[in-house]
Amino acid sequence: MSFEIRDDYRYRETHEWADADGTIRVGITDFAQDELGDVVFVELPAVGDTLAAGDEFGVIESIKAVSDLYAPVSGEVTAINERLFDEPELVNESPFDDGWMLELDPNDEDELDALLSAAEYREQTE
Repeated sequence: MSFEIRDDYRYRETHEWADADGTIRVGITDFAQDELGDVVFVELPAVGDTLAAGDEFGVIESIKAVSDLYAPVSGEVTAINERLFDEPELVNESPFDDGWMLELDPNDEDELDALLSAAEYREQTE
């Protein structure tokens, strides 16, 4: 099975993605949403919360499992996708676009270099 992996994004081994375009948008990968199955609940941090790279920032619950979510980089939460509270299925339908989870103002953009490239993530999920 082939999953969407965006070449210009960076990835955690725990299947979170980071899109670095000024602020850093974060979500879970197409592979992760497929493994989870139908997402029924998402818990996210509050705007203004400060996260360190690797910190748990929330929880995602599906009909099959409950999984923790981890921050790919350190920073302050500047936005959360409030649509997910009423429409958690957006994570399944559009994990990179409508199903994004939060945005961070990064403390150190160099932390992105520690994440997996698209090619490295692709290898991990094959």
